[in-house]
Amino acid sequence: MGYEVHITRKDAWFDDDGPAISLEEWLAYVSSDREMRADGYAEAQTEEGMLRIEDTGIAVWTGYPSHGVDGNMAWFCHFRDHITVKNPDAAILMKMHQIASSLNANVQGDEGETYGPYGKPE
Repeated sequence: MGYEVHITRKDAWFDDDGPAISLEEWLAYVSSDREMRADGYAEAQTEEGMLRIEDTGIAVWTGYPSHGVDGNMAWFCHFRDHITVKNPDAAILMKMHQIASSLNANVQGDEGETYGPYGKPE
């Protein structure tokens, strides 16, 4: 299990109602950002073998400083009405804030805490 951080327009990312980030909007953002690539899947090597998840809303940040190092990838996943990243480090949190600013959204942790432009909780 890991900790997830979300890009959302809602007051709380887990609310049922509120402004959404559509899949089309997300994919349009990804295609406009030269450091992002819409792969439609994420893969990771586990002790049991290769784990692969396929979804149209999955993109990877190719500009991630640790991209490809020891299998590290920064996967961004559109889910319903927001974008989620599992276990983001400071660099990913800063990228999330950049994306959120572009989408007129904010960055929230699983417990509802918000993150500022430098990847730190506010």
